[in-house]
Amino acid sequence: MHITYSLNMRQAAKAKRGGGRRVSPMSSVCLLWLALSVGAVTHAQALPAEAAADAAEAAAAAPASTAAPRLRAEPVADGVWAFFGAAALGSPANRNFISNAAFVVTTEGVVVIDALGSPVLAAEMLAEIRRITPQPVRHVIVTHYHADHIYGLQVFRDAGASVWAHAAARAYLQSDTAAQRLQASRTDLAPWVDAATRLVAADHWLTAPQTTITLGGMDFRIVHVGPAHTPEDLVVFVPQRGLLFSGDLFFRGRIPFVGQADSRAWIESLQGLMALGATLVLPGHGPVSRDPAADLALTRDYLLHLRQAMGAAAQQLEPFEEAYARTDWSQFEGLPLFRAANRMNAFNTYLLMEQQTEQRAEQPAVQPAPAAGR
Repeated sequence: MHITYSLNMRQAAKAKRGGGRRVSPMSSVCLLWLALSVGAVTHAQALPAEAAADAAEAAAAAPASTAAPRLRAEPVADGVWAFFGAAALGSPANRNFISNAAFVVTTEGVVVIDALGSPVLAAEMLAEIRRITPQPVRHVIVTHYHADHIYGLQVFRDAGASVWAHAAARAYLQSDTAAQRLQASRTDLAPWVDAATRLVAADHWLTAPQTTITLGGMDFRIVHVGPAHTPEDLVVFVPQRGLLFSGDLFFRGRIPFVGQADSRAWIESLQGLMALGATLVLPGHGPVSRDPAADLALTRDYLLHLRQAMGAAAQQLEPFEEAYARTDWSQFEGLPLFRAANRMNAFNTYLLMEQQTEQRAEQPAVQPAPAAGR
């Protein structure tokens, strides 16, 4: 195995921008459940009552058909298999199988990307890997520390794999919020998340903008693209397959969960993903994309629409409910999870744009430089 560290295309911008998780009190138990189940960023913001009702309705209405049978790996490229979660909220019925994970088989071992949302799912994932190849799992790369991607990590750690993640996740992992979320999930996602489920720290906390692991002649370029969906966002590019594992920067064919994400940086990161030239993209949610430019554009256009609509409202001091009611959502309202996620996404974006408007107002005016010779 060979590991290298290098710069990526957004190093300068990230050095200036930084990024963290905004934490605010929550006003609704059902919203806490939603945040815990789907892995929304750190804390759900307090939302209007109608949003709480929407979230509760979506959770209660999750159909029995979302229940997942025993996992089966689906081939997506030569030596690459994936598991595709349901387009639903996490629940006991689907065992929190609402995100994607994948693995790549090389001549020297297996590399796994993300570990799914409960230990039982990860155990079935590991059984599938062992059915397909005798090669051991060497590494698990965590794209970000959301519950639906990490609650299976302990299975791979116990099997001897090393865990790789970005160092920006450490503060969250060590926070009271992470512990409280896990505790609530032990109730909301029982019996699949229980007292034996634990948070797993990385063995390798990455700080370089780009790290390459070479295993069995395959390169795994791990690129830090956060802060975007989360501060610690990683994507993994395998040039020998033209394949990109995008994590939750990309939700194909469904509404993303925005949480308190830095949507401006998220949009920039999506532009960067398009520049990588991948011919195949495995998103964090949704089916594999064989037309990445068009599919990535959907997530980008949704984020842009949120920022434009909510930004104008925040700048004009328009109340959120009025702004939400007058916004044209027709381009996106037919997508899965629109009802469950869109109002929360819009409200959090409204608060973000309000904050950014206030920050711009507080910045001192820049005086023009004197002309040369004066």
